[in-house]
Amino acid sequence: MGVGAGMIRYGAGMPVAVVTDSTTYLPPELVLAHRLTVVPLTVVLNGVEGLEGVQVFPADATRALSARRVSVSTSRPSPEQFTRTYRSLLEAGAEGIVSVHLSAALSGTVEAAELAAAQFGGQVTVVDSRSCGMGLGFANLAAARAAAQGVDLAGVRAEAVDAAGRTATFFYVDTLELLRRGGRINAAEALLGTALSVKPILHMPDGGIVLKDKVRTASRGVARLVDLAVEAAGDAQVDLAVHHLAAPQRAEDLLGALTARLGDRLHDTYVTEAGAAVAAHVGPGLACVVIHRRP
Repeated sequence: MGVGAGMIRYGAGMPVAVVTDSTTYLPPELVLAHRLTVVPLTVVLNGVEGLEGVQVFPADATRALSARRVSVSTSRPSPEQFTRTYRSLLEAGAEGIVSVHLSAALSGTVEAAELAAAQFGGQVTVVDSRSCGMGLGFANLAAARAAAQGVDLAGVRAEAVDAAGRTATFFYVDTLELLRRGGRINAAEALLGTALSVKPILHMPDGGIVLKDKVRTASRGVARLVDLAVEAAGDAQVDLAVHHLAAPQRAEDLLGALTARLGDRLHDTYVTEAGAAVAAHVGPGLACVVIHRRP
């Protein structure tokens, strides 16, 4: 699912522009409505490079991963990509830029953004969301809403940081092998995940991917995600995002169960397929829940 990656979405009259990356997995209409500028990661499928959400889509990654011999990897945007984006936005009239990205524990994207930001004398500030997908997306939405209200650079950054801190992400994968191969989870945890066909439930408490629980079947995995999400919601009013990868029925089951459990405390809901960059590391079957506690 493309998110208009690489397009300059900045609107005149907003003092602060908001930049993110292609792992936000916001519905495309929200990217447009909130004038977000998306800098894409690169996905490499069997030696062929493509920009996530522009040239490479989830189906491309799942197709490649289903092949017997496959090489799938990802790389961060270059500092030069960020430099070009920031310069374009400032030339278009932005007085400042808040650049919000996926966890620095998972990718060098934050580092690349910071290298570029250093060239603009304080006009660009970078936020590590310590998350991915809609864990990043909710931070982007909060920043964009503040920017649209004319909030200054420090205020927009604070909104992004605050929203990121009020999200919790839990996800189920069919196997930990791809995460282990990509260095996103350690070998000991990968071994735990394969013992006796145990299915792993993971979370991102500090920006890294950590094993949270183990279940025996995919259906129990979905049920456990629901319990963890409800627990994370506590008594708060919440927004909910569900991601999947080639598993729309799991996403539907998750959404239905959480809608029933959270009742009138549930506000905005989003369902999107994870993109190729995440697909490269988790594989088909992913089911993910992101809870955003409203302030």
